[in-house]
Amino acid sequence: MQFIKLVVFGAIALTIIYFSISLYSKSVRRERLEDQFDEDPPEGAGPEDRDAFVAKGMTEYENSIRPKLIGLVFVVPVIAISVIIYIVN
Repeated sequence: MQFIKLVVFGAIALTIIYFSISLYSKSVRRERLEDQFDEDPPEGAGPEDRDAFVAKGMTEYENSIRPKLIGLVFVVPVIAISVIIYIVN
């Protein structure tokens, strides 16, 4: 019974941590793209060009390895706890 509680509450905690890190990483990337556009905007660029630039950059971010690495939030703790349980027993 205690193991089931550990799994359930651990999964809930890891999910909250994953979404927090994911949202933070996306907001930092979006802010960096907005700053990059503001520093060196193309001639005659308007707000719609800025939005398109940020949207394109966010699409590239979603297809990069970084969001996939954030998924290690689920893998590393499970492996660590499994190893500790194995060593203790």
